[in-house]
Amino acid sequence: MNGGFLDAGRKAALEGWLAARAGARGISVTDEGRLSGGAISLNLAVTLEIDGGPLAGRHACVLRTGSASGVSASLGKAEEAAVLKCAFAAGAAVPEPLFVGSDPALLGSPFYLMRRARGDAAGHRLVKSTEPQRALARELGRQLGLIHRVRPGAPGLEFLPLPAPSAALQCAADYRSWMGRFAESDPVLAHGLRWLTVNAPETAELVLCHRDYRTGNYMVENGALTAIIDWEFAGWSDPMEDLGWFCAASWRFGRQDREAGGLADRADLYAGYEETAGRRVDLRAVAYWETAAYLRWAGIALQQGMRHSSGTEPSLELALTGRMLPEIEMDLLRHLEAIADDWNAGRPQGGATP
Repeated sequence: MNGGFLDAGRKAALEGWLAARAGARGISVTDEGRLSGGAISLNLAVTLEIDGGPLAGRHACVLRTGSASGVSASLGKAEEAAVLKCAFAAGAAVPEPLFVGSDPALLGSPFYLMRRARGDAAGHRLVKSTEPQRALARELGRQLGLIHRVRPGAPGLEFLPLPAPSAALQCAADYRSWMGRFAESDPVLAHGLRWLTVNAPETAELVLCHRDYRTGNYMVENGALTAIIDWEFAGWSDPMEDLGWFCAASWRFGRQDREAGGLADRADLYAGYEETAGRRVDLRAVAYWETAAYLRWAGIALQQGMRHSSGTEPSLELALTGRMLPEIEMDLLRHLEAIADDWNAGRPQGGATP
């Protein structure tokens, strides 16, 4: 989508706008090209040379803006920046947001600039280590615990809607809406949605959830976490939702023996989480939210495929994502079979707590 996104007109407008926001004598923006990933958003690597003002100097940044189309769960870029700012203030390892442009007239759609994190986010490379990456899994648990300290009422996040009548039932209704006719015509999706509705737990508390917290959405350099990225799906929900999503088979990149994101055992992730979150991991709730993860991913994949097939945004990546539905459904059925005995007996699910 890049192909000269920052043409001469946009570049000049951006530099003038940034100089005014930064209190600088001038700012030069160098476009270093589109970054990999980001099926929903456009991420450009840019370098800012700031002359004067409190941020004077050279800054490696990312300019993040919307795509030609999106999916229903996506936040606007100004809203996404507000969430990122809140997570940064909570002490989580996220890129610092620097400038937010909410007026679409400047670059064609709202955008923001954040500091550029170092490292690699490619899931298929991150899971290739010979030994389990226990320290990284534990640190990702700690970081998630920090994010989950942000609660409804946090300044700047008033725009995020509260789920009703509960986080679980809100999600079931959302997924059904995203799937359209497939929610009834596809037997696996229909079965999964009914399971989510019948077994929906009460939510004792709501927290800020990333809602795409998984391998592929964090940066790693030399085995250490540098930043958690891609916040466009964030919202208020049950804290166990993010843990279920992280552990779903879809995000292990073939390392099914390492259930925590293809990195290590769940126990390592859970131990780190309990160090910072101020709550214990509820294994039965995580099992419920892992079921929800497959249905959420199915709904997103369907929408991504329709972005391509409708002609709104022709893209091989979007088309291939839409064709992942059978694989996601198989993961859903395997998961439901694996938890059935404990679930029906009302027992906690397997996977020892630390």
